[in-house]
Parts: sequence; C-alpha cells; structure tokens
Amino acid sequence: MPTIADLKIKIFADGADHDSLMSLYAQPYIRGFTTNPTLMRKANIASYEEFAHWVLALIKDRPISFEVFADEIDEMEAQALAIAGWGPNVNVKIPVSNTRKEFTGNLIQKLCARGVVVNVTAVFTLAQVRQIARVLNPEVPAIVSVFAGRIADTGIDPVPVMKEALTILAHHPKAELLWASPREVLNIFQANDAGCHIITVSSEVLAKLKDVGKDLTEFSLETVRMFHRDAASAHYSIEIPALAGSTGTA
Repeated sequence: MPTIADLKIKIFADGADHDSLMSLYAQPYIRGFTTNPTLMRKANIASYEEFAHWVLALIKDRPISFEVFADEIDEMEAQALAIAGWGPNVNVKIPVSNTRKEFTGNLIQKLCARGVVVNVTAVFTLAQVRQIARVLNPEVPAIVSVFAGRIADTGIDPVPVMKEALTILAHHPKAELLWASPREVLNIFQANDAGCHIITVSSEVLAKLKDVGKDLTEFSLETVRMFHRDAASAHYSIEIPALAGSTGTA
C-alpha cells in the first residue's frame, strides 16, 4: 500500500482561503504554497496586495507563488518585479503566453537574468516546455507548471507528457517540474512516480490524504455503513408489492 512517507515529491497547497492556509501551514508535509487570481476571486479576496502581504506575514519559511495578471508584456514585467520584492520566499507566476497567444519568453529570460524565481504557468504542451527551456537560466531556480489535470480532462494520459517534460528540462538542474491541477490523490503518486519535483494540491484533495494506506476491506464496510446511515437519516422507504399469486395468508 502507498504511504505519504514514501513520497519524494514536494506537495504545495493550492488555494486562497484564509482558514485553509492557516491550517495547512501547520502541516509539515506541505512544502510550499501557490495561488492565482481565479482562486483569489473564488475566495472573495478584495485586495490582491493586502491578501499577499497577509499570507507572507504568516508564511515566511516556505515558497509561495503569486501571479501577474496584466496582459501587456511590459505591464507583466512591472508587476513581476513588484511581486518579487514582496519577500525572499516569493515565486512569480508568469503565464506561458498572454491572451493574444504571445509567448512570454523574453520576459521570462529577463526576469531570470535578474535572479527572479519564475513559475511559468498554464503550460499544456511539450512544445511550450521546449520554448520555456530555451529561455531559462540554468543558474537560476525556476518552476515549470504543466497542467496535467486539465490535460487528463481532455482524455490524454498526462504521465508520458510529464516524463517527456522532465527530459526536456534535464539540462536545467535548477528547474523544477510541477504537476498542476490534480483531480485525485492518485495523481500525487503518479506525479511522484513520474519524477516530478512538485505537485500543487487543492484543500479538497488534501483532505483525502487521510485515506492513503487504508485497508480496502474496512473502507468497503465504512461505505456500506454510510449508505445505510444516510438512508435511515432521510427516512427513505420503498413500498414492497405483494408477490404475484400471494394470498396474503400463512
């Protein structure tokens, strides 16, 4: 049976909920954090900067990624440099392109030259990974976030994609491959076995880690009991018709 202790991959918590962040920060197996504008909006974050500074006041000893949200490349650069200045544990998320499909390679290269730790995000194809590899600085740490979960949503097995991405990044020893958007706990073990360095995991999936290594026979019994308990709690009933030909007498 798999165990969390067997994992070599680093688990980063992905989200923007205040209570969840505080709870997950107390867990030693959480090695870092990521967020993005969509997660912040979902969590009803009103001020991007206020939220970021609150998080950084809480989390000082683990990396955390904050994303630029401008669409013009020069504005992305200004935002990236501002974000990078928020703290020594900040990684700056740069989308692989803007909304006009313009590759952000020149910006990634400029930021790496300045020693900014970039997290190149929204990566889906091996062609994009090759483009990114050409502009990374092998002397500067970087993260390449491939959205394996969303790749799987299209019916494509992401494991071979991630393995090939590792091969492409092999000449960048300080670059880490991140498995993004996992859908289930199994993905954590798949990412680990594929050789990925990091996986970002939502609080919903992290909550299921308690089941890792559980005896499946016991798990089956728990499930049967759940069905029985919930049917009883809902006071469900089924009218059983008399058997055909039955007289109703003993």
